Amino acid sequence: MEVEMKIRGLMIDPVSNMPIVLLKDVGGDTVLPIWVGVPEANAIALEIEKASTARPMTHDLIKNVLTGLDTLVHKVVVTELKDDVFYAVIWLEREGQVISIDSRPSDALALALRVDCPIFVEDEVLKISTSKQSANPVPAVNSEELRKWLEDLGDDDLGKYKM
Repeated sequence: MEVEMKIRGLMIDPVSNMPIVLLKDVGGDTVLPIWVGVPEANAIALEIEKASTARPMTHDLIKNVLTGLDTLVHKVVVTELKDDVFYAVIWLEREGQVISIDSRPSDALALALRVDCPIFVEDEVLKISTSKQSANPVPAVNSEELRKWLEDLGDDDLGKYKM
């Protein structure tokens, strides 16, 4: 079963100095942190802040190509957490045909923001992530303590993401 999530914000992991995308359950308090690379976080931050660039960035290009091909993005789904790596799928429709595209979650999320489509996480991923460390092996913190800390964050705690 898929759980609808929203991007709650971006922050920097104080231990690893790596960016974290925070996904929050639309209908509850579950928070899923996904560690991403700096370029991917920048792409997400640009869209969160509605910043414009002189030329299209990669995810803007993908959006433009899909629009030019009359292809709709129905949803993105974080489908799996295996060996501390998250996996995602982008669900497209073109001429009545549904197409699934394998993706890194960071790319799927950056595209979802640009095309304003829903974001989902398989509930099995949420269950597994509570018992494992996050996507990248860099943080050496207790996963349950981190989850509790993330769930207790308020809007003022997140602030603006700066690169």
